[in-house]
Amino acid sequence: MKKIYSLLFFTLFVTINLTAQIGGRHAYPFLEKPVSARIAALGGNTAAINDNDINLAYVNPSLINPQMNNFISLAYVDFFGDINYGFAQYGHSFKEIGSFVATMMYNNYGLFDYADEAGNVSGTFTASDVTLNVGWGRQLGKRFSIGSALSLIYSGYERYNSFGFSVNVAGSYFSESGWEMSLIGRNIGAQITPYSTGGERDPLPLDIQYAVSKRLEHLPFRYSIIYDHIERWNLSYDDPNNPSGGIDPLTGDPVYKTGISRFADNFMRHIIIGGEAYLGKNLILRGGYNYRRRQELKLNGKPGMGGFSWGIGIRIYKFRINYARTSFSQNGSPNYFTLVFDLKSLLKK
Repeated sequence: MKKIYSLLFFTLFVTINLTAQIGGRHAYPFLEKPVSARIAALGGNTAAINDNDINLAYVNPSLINPQMNNFISLAYVDFFGDINYGFAQYGHSFKEIGSFVATMMYNNYGLFDYADEAGNVSGTFTASDVTLNVGWGRQLGKRFSIGSALSLIYSGYERYNSFGFSVNVAGSYFSESGWEMSLIGRNIGAQITPYSTGGERDPLPLDIQYAVSKRLEHLPFRYSIIYDHIERWNLSYDDPNNPSGGIDPLTGDPVYKTGISRFADNFMRHIIIGGEAYLGKNLILRGGYNYRRRQELKLNGKPGMGGFSWGIGIRIYKFRINYARTSFSQNGSPNYFTLVFDLKSLLKK
């Protein structure tokens, strides 16, 4: 019998929710997962990098521009167990109204067995999610750009189905000295129909982010910093089986962080750090660190590489190939693959 894994711009001012644990309380949690290999390698699920990469359009629509016209991107993620997901993207520009990127994203959770309490199997069923996203972006002079994206969401788990929609809005600023900054509101929307008749509608995983990046002038390196979940301060969760301060070696009691230590811990849960090293025109090495991911998934005494990520980008002929690997825990690490190419350039003789 297959193992069953848990299925799990500024008009952004919302009421701050100070509940402790942020996971497991929202519909469509797959919207929070990175799909692009480049984004995954940098440790998060957004970016403020204005280098005409169509993969960034899905998470930051203010980066959509005419240079993405006729570009296609295909992404695949080999997640845990039988779970896999990915997307297909296409960009097109119109002189009068701006540039657009359409994204079709899917999530496949594999094949599951129907079984009763005694373990008797009586068939199989599937579970999946599908999202159609259309993003729009427009330049407002040399220094500013804006963008928005609408997603239509379908989710089907066995005989339980749900429909919803979400909107991403973003604005970016590009300074003369090379700083690139974005304010992004993601997953602003609603669950239109719940999974069960008469059931309650769950909120979407709202996330307001501030991202900044800069490429160094005298070194072939770009760093990126993200402040995640502006709308919520407390991202910690006090797990009695895995306390934030460890276990007291004398009493065996759980120890929890307090005061400055707790403040610093909570602040760092908002921070995601990434970097790219450019080794010539055709090779890029990437790495990232997500503190909150590490704190939530590490085991006491065995932290491993949880929270770290790395990747590589190469250019072969007219294709850009990106690969990334992220460490969630010692049980495994997902693999991310992305292929990008200019359709018009490829079809030229």
